[in-house]
Amino acid sequence: MNKPILLIALSFLLSILAVKADAQTTKSSDPKAPNIIIILTDDMGYSDVGAFGGKFVPTPNIDRIAKNGLKLTQYYSAAPICSPSRAGMLTGMYPARWNFSTYLDNRKHNQNAQQADFLDPTAPTMAKVFKAAGYATGHFGKWHLGGGRDVKNAPGFEQYGFDAHASTYESPDPDPAITATDWIWSDKDSIKRWDRTKYFVDKTLQFLKQHPNQPCFINLWPDDVHTPWVPRTETEYTGKFPMNPEEEAAFKLVLKEYDLQIGRLLDGLKQMGADKNTIIIFTSDNGPLPSFRGSRAEGLRGSKLSLYEGGTRMPFIISWPGHIIEDKTDDQSVVSAVDLLPSLAKMAGINLSSGYNGDGLDRSRVLMGKPSARNKEMFWEYGRNDIAFKYPRPIDKSPNLAIRSGEWKLLMNSNGSDIQLYNINKDKKESNNLAAAEQKTTAELKKKLLAWWQSLPKLGNK
Repeated sequence: MNKPILLIALSFLLSILAVKADAQTTKSSDPKAPNIIIILTDDMGYSDVGAFGGKFVPTPNIDRIAKNGLKLTQYYSAAPICSPSRAGMLTGMYPARWNFSTYLDNRKHNQNAQQADFLDPTAPTMAKVFKAAGYATGHFGKWHLGGGRDVKNAPGFEQYGFDAHASTYESPDPDPAITATDWIWSDKDSIKRWDRTKYFVDKTLQFLKQHPNQPCFINLWPDDVHTPWVPRTETEYTGKFPMNPEEEAAFKLVLKEYDLQIGRLLDGLKQMGADKNTIIIFTSDNGPLPSFRGSRAEGLRGSKLSLYEGGTRMPFIISWPGHIIEDKTDDQSVVSAVDLLPSLAKMAGINLSSGYNGDGLDRSRVLMGKPSARNKEMFWEYGRNDIAFKYPRPIDKSPNLAIRSGEWKLLMNSNGSDIQLYNINKDKKESNNLAAAEQKTTAELKKKLLAWWQSLPKLGNK
């Protein structure tokens, strides 16, 4: 093992030992600490909503968040698929640190994917950080970080720091109102598929009302706008799809309903007087699928299941009235989902324990409206084999590793093949491979990317 790889491996080992210790956070000194609501949309494309150029249906309520706050046009998820993306956001660490590489399924699938069956309950999480600082913590919506199918021993939500929850089939404690059968959804659910976002919004508002004198940290993670798209119909649901569940017309109706429910959230916050002191983040876990020929991602290359921009570059909006300048767009700053834990902690006046050693940066100044360059690389991986990993159709399969460093993005396979280099600032659609022309940059980024990859734990090697 060469010196750079040894140092990276040693650093990661020390971080694991630190976070497994009984780490504490310092309570916020601000008596009026803000509520925080993270709206993590499921499979939303970069340009699905009007604020990011969407043309499918008007999204006036989501656009209200942008009108009242800040848009980031270079925000990235931690992975191009749900489970690792969510793990990265929740922990502030690259998901592979916790043996997440693709979506969680049954035990055989997880083993084939060289991944764990659930998120290690000793992992640091945003909920643990905010709970230790005096917040009430809730998770309402999709989880997909353990539980469901034949995984019966997944830890409960309380072990990750949540006081209250209401979640879907893919969790350790499915809500019976939305899981009448042993599956993701069915016509027997008392809360129908088209009313699930409404249900989660109701749970969020109810939780806030239950804690009028305590700041709240809430994950609002709906499973819209993930397929199957089952829009509300004027007739009673018969158990058959009212239309093709992957048809563009169905997507438009689901997106329209989703926007209405975000409006209900905003109106509910205002009615209880909580709108002025609530940080709202609106984003997505990964890119869209189907992407309708790239139209859901502003023509970016790739989609969900891809390390091209269409799979990892997400819409991102943050608002905090009186603190973040209204109706502003930041086209310069590069931000990752793993940055949210340290950034939001800083914004809430919370000092993280010295034992927490995440992969993200404190980008609170960026989130408060002060653009700045990123001084740390970002890394991704997806596609360790062809057994347990799905890829976009029609096939435009990306290499399985990627690094973003400044204006440059390099993709390559872990065996050193298929090297692609793009200047993302000039070529965000990744159409001009500069690997041959920029050999020095290619060599430098390849070395960093392979060192990072080799430092990661790999269950399949044990």
